This record gives sequence, structure tokens and C-alpha cells, in this order.
Amino acid sequence: MASLIRAARASAPRRAIASVSACREFSAMLTPVEEFPGLPSTSPSKATAGTASVTTLSNGLTVVSETGSSTSTIQLTFPNGGSASESASESGAAIANQFMSFKSGSGLSSAVILRNLEDDGAKPFASASRTGATVGFTASKDKALRLIPLLATSSTYEKWDVRDAQATAKVLCNEAESTAQTVLSESIYDAAFGAQSGMGKSFYSTSASGSSIRSFRERAYVLNGAVVAATGIEDHESFVKAVEEGFSESNVGEAIVSTPSVFLGRESRVHAPSAGYTHVALAFEGPKSSALANVIQQCINVGSEGALSGFVAPGVVGAYSGSAPADASSAVDALVASITASPSAAIVNRAKGLAKAQAMFALEGASSSLADVMTDSVLENSTFSAAEISAAYDSITAQDVAAAFDAMAKSSPAMASVGDLSSTPYQGSISAKFG
Repeated sequence: MASLIRAARASAPRRAIASVSACREFSAMLTPVEEFPGLPSTSPSKATAGTASVTTLSNGLTVVSETGSSTSTIQLTFPNGGSASESASESGAAIANQFMSFKSGSGLSSAVILRNLEDDGAKPFASASRTGATVGFTASKDKALRLIPLLATSSTYEKWDVRDAQATAKVLCNEAESTAQTVLSESIYDAAFGAQSGMGKSFYSTSASGSSIRSFRERAYVLNGAVVAATGIEDHESFVKAVEEGFSESNVGEAIVSTPSVFLGRESRVHAPSAGYTHVALAFEGPKSSALANVIQQCINVGSEGALSGFVAPGVVGAYSGSAPADASSAVDALVASITASPSAAIVNRAKGLAKAQAMFALEGASSSLADVMTDSVLENSTFSAAEISAAYDSITAQDVAAAFDAMAKSSPAMASVGDLSSTPYQGSISAKFG
């Protein structure tokens, strides 16, 4: 009897194991989703590259969108909204209008506009520069389309809104005047194009009146020639229709054909002995290809082994150096050598790789940086695709780079210097090394 009990107890675990094995064999016939409905996927689908689409509307507005981003950035760029497009009586209107975005207009108060954006978790932004102005927002993909009309409000120029914009612009201008790097940037444009030209005059001006702010915005913030760039848009056609409807009452305006400023290659000096430091930059007329300009920038960086900083800005490309006042002459000599000596094939290859990588990283970065790249590509080439951007860098040859450096070496450079200039050479003393 005892032996039977021991046998029964011994067989019980075996029966349990067999039962579990049978269950497992049955479960193996089902997928996890079938066996446990609602279970999150443990093998998400493979990420795919986004695709881009471009459409130009009858009113001259270009719409570009892509599908890959997880969030949506929608921005409206006005290429004539920068200070280079100001008339003589509108100086300072570009920077002031940067702060007129999302203000009262189209029957909505600024409080209502901002509240709608805030309720949907959207982050608004606005910017302006010499060559354009941008207004937009970043939001979740499911909320982006309904917020589009808020980009197209027509300002009513309420007195308090204009007053606040002027005050904020003044604060920004005061900060710029106290920052050596910003003063140097303004000085290099002065030296490159002349203080009376559109590109050469200062962006940071506080002289805008209420009437000039309004006249500039009504002339420059128009749909004709503008670009809407949007990321994370699944259906381009539906987005285009939403833009058409949302902007249906916006100012179309006339196409503005701007006259390009002529590169002069002069000098600008801001002597501030108390700075205790010297900032010097040489600039040259930039190539039409932004990809080539970026490669030139990297050639300067690589060729100088980090001692100098190459830079690219609208209309110009060049090199910068900062040093103690006593070393300013050596710093200028290094800047001259970085341009007059054509880079080797090894430097060009490395510079191409760095410039291309930087461009590709911008495509893979935040949705806002991608929207900027899309806008720049449309304004330069009337189209956008990651493959075309990559191909633009691949097509640059060592001969192209050598020709660009040769053109710079044969031209008169724009020279700007800020800080303690007691030992800084004048442009005239280095001009013999060019041309």
C-alpha cells in the first residue's frame, strides 16, 4: 500500500509536466497576439526613410512636405522678409516684424492665438535675418493640420502689439551691440557689400516706426514666392488642400525680384581697446552651390587643424581667427595662408566627408532642422530630396574646390576686425597677397 502511495506521488509531477508540455505545444500554434490580445508588439516594424513631395500653387506659394518625422514642424518662410529687402525708410522693420508674428489679427487676439497653440501642445517660433523671415510651430502630427490657419493671420497692428515688438527688437539690438561675435558678423557684411547696400546695412536697427513696420510686412510677408515646409505629413495632397484653405484669405502679393548686392571687398574696423582680445575675419563672395560653400568651410577647418574657423553665411564664405592683441598679425597671416594655399586632395576628401555628414545629420535631426533644410533646398533648387543633397556633395571634385580657392585668392577680400586692434594689420597691407 505504501509503495502504491509512493508511486502515485511520484507520477503526479510527471502528469503535471506532461500537461504543461501539452499546453505549451498548443500555445506554440498561436501567435502572442492571438493568445494575449492587446499585447504590445515586441518586434516593431522596421523604420523606413521618409519621402518628400513638392507642389507649387497658383498663388506662387511652394509647399514641401515629408513623411518620416515622428512630430510635425510646419513653417512658412518669406524670402523677402529680411533686412536686405527693406527700403531706405524701413530700416529696422525686419527685426521688429519678427516679433509681430502670432499677434492680433484675422479677428483673433494674440491671447486666443497663443492659447490655441498651447492647448494643442504646439511650440511656436519666429525668426528673421538679412535674407528672410520664418514663422511656424512644432506639434504632434495629429494636431498640426488644424493649427495651419494660425500661421496665416493678417495682423491688425494693434498699438500695444507694435509697441511690444519695437521694445523687444530694441532689447535684441542692445544685446547684439554688446556681443563681439555679432558685431564682427555685422562688420563683415559692411566690408563685403557696403553699409548702404541691402546686404551690407545692419540687421540690428531700432529706427523702425509703426508705419514702416506695417508697410514692410504688407509688402514682404506675402504668399507669392514663399515656402511652406512641413515634416511628419502622411498625405501630401491633403496637406496641400489644408494649406490652400487655411491661407485662402492671406495676402498673395506681387513677386519681388530683388537686385543682388555687389561684393566690394572692403574693410571694417571696430576698435575697443578694453576688450583685451582681437577678432578678425576674411570673407569672399560665396559660390552659388551651398554644398560647395560647405566643403570650402571644412577645408579651412581641416587645413588649419582647428586653429581657424571657416564660416558660411548668405552671400559669403570665409575664415575667422581670435587671438591676443599682440598675436593679431600672426593670426591675419594664418587667415591669408588658409585661402591662398590650395588644399591638398587628402584635405578635400576629408572636408567633403565632413560636410556631407553634417548635411545628413541635419536631415536626421529634430523636425525643425529638417524643415530648415527642406526650405533652403526649395529656395535654391526648387526641389528637395535626401538623395539629391547627398549627390550634390558626391559630385564635387578636387578641381571644383581648387577653382573656388583660386577665385578667392584672386579677389579682394572683405576684412573685419573687432576688439583691441593696436597690432592688427590693415586690409591694404595684405591686399598684395591677393589678386
